[in-house]
Amino acid sequence: MPVKEESERMNSRSMDLVRGTLNMLILKALIWGPRHGYDIMGWMKQESKGDLSLEEGALYPALHRLEERGLVKAEWGYSENNRKAKFYSLTERGREQLRDETALWNRYVGAVGALLASENAMTGRGER
Repeated sequence: MPVKEESERMNSRSMDLVRGTLNMLILKALIWGPRHGYDIMGWMKQESKGDLSLEEGALYPALHRLEERGLVKAEWGYSENNRKAKFYSLTERGREQLRDETALWNRYVGAVGALLASENAMTGRGER
């Protein structure tokens, strides 16, 4: 059985969301105005060029949790194809949460990036 190169394996499937990023990405999807769930999933897939896709089984429980926490509000309306749908929008508290989570995420990405780019192996520690 041939062994795939690491880059081939990474490109052949969607990346899993890092724990804690789903809420932030949902909040980001709503920054431009109300969206229904299917639209949120489409936005994530499109903007990530297919690398991140979201299943309904993860999205709707997350939307309900965000609504319970007062970060989003929901109203019934009609989608572009005239189907009844629940539209979610950010509350002011949700906007604040998005700002905080984005800042924390950017710090995290910077720290991980610095570690991955590091050429300092701190010789003498952990070597055998």
